Amino acid sequence: MKTTGEWLEKEIGPRISDQLDIGGIDRRSFIKFAASMTVAMGLPVGMSGRVMAAIEEEAARPVVIWLHFQECTGCTESLLRSTHPTLETLILDMVSLDYSETLLAAAGHQAEAALHDSMQANDGRFILVVEGSVPTADNGNFCKVAGQTPQQMLHKIAPHAVAAIAIGSCASWGGVQSAAPNPTGAVGLAKALEMEGIIKTDGSALPVINLPGCPASPYNFLSTVLYYLTLKELPALDAKGRSQFAYGRLIHENCERRPHYDAGRFAQEYGDEGHRQGYCLYKLGCKGPETYANCPAIEFGDVGGNTWPVGIGHPCFGCSEQGVGFHKALHEQADVTSVTPPSMFPGIFTEHGGGIGVGSAALAGAVAGGATVYALGAYDKLKRAEKAEASESS
Repeated sequence: MKTTGEWLEKEIGPRISDQLDIGGIDRRSFIKFAASMTVAMGLPVGMSGRVMAAIEEEAARPVVIWLHFQECTGCTESLLRSTHPTLETLILDMVSLDYSETLLAAAGHQAEAALHDSMQANDGRFILVVEGSVPTADNGNFCKVAGQTPQQMLHKIAPHAVAAIAIGSCASWGGVQSAAPNPTGAVGLAKALEMEGIIKTDGSALPVINLPGCPASPYNFLSTVLYYLTLKELPALDAKGRSQFAYGRLIHENCERRPHYDAGRFAQEYGDEGHRQGYCLYKLGCKGPETYANCPAIEFGDVGGNTWPVGIGHPCFGCSEQGVGFHKALHEQADVTSVTPPSMFPGIFTEHGGGIGVGSAALAGAVAGGATVYALGAYDKLKRAEKAEASESS
């Protein structure tokens, strides 16, 4: 009689491509997924073949140990709702998720045994994923798992990982728990490792990739793992430890409402005419001009177009930007890094009279970064210039 393992290998096969077939995912969908992930990672489209090969390798699945500290489990919930393909056919087949307090079927001593066995079998090769901030006040006693504080768990687990991913804004730099007055002393993973002096067993620093967001996009996590699978190295990071392919550009640069910003068309309050017409939300407190993320490009939730805050008419909260989300007031105007408009604009005029010369027009126009906007009081300046020209001609 065949063993269960022999039956599975014969009926399902050892490769991910075979498991995708069993799960009802055809080859065309798999190719489309690989191509989309290649673009998401900022790689040339021609690299999609290597991405597919990395996914299909029998031994490619990286082992993941996923820890939960101070958080709401929103990042895991978001990951559970990935739909192309679904979590069970993609994440659990592509990634060997050996330990996760949220998703483990085991409990108690069995769960701890799974963690110990995985660490022992994959020493120096597993990816550590941390969801949630690390409390530093009261020796970390605000959060305990199996009787251990986050600091104790990190000392035991982190030195044996090949790299760590801080998923979500809480794990990246403290998130909502770090908002004033921050009673738990919440910090992000990288800061906690630095404070505790935790390094790898070989004496080198543990690389930490920050994937902020509240919740983080599941596809930014997936793309980071696929990048590692494909190129056998971690993706390029920015100065804040974020994957550049996902956090390399301001939300403001790719926002569908950017043309309205450039033209000086702003919603003044919720429900007004400009808001209903899709005008820029800067004056309502949109943090897009100071927040780096790819939300406008990949959207969110897999439920159709415009599925991100600005797309449905709400200002960007800046959840993925350190010092912005959870620290600035919701409707406080953002610090714009390129063109900073004034707090008030004149009305939008669709009809323009004649009689103005080039010199007086220069008083009204303000050109910066390729965007032409009317400055505060421009209309009055225009009228004064017209009167001056009229008096000179007389």
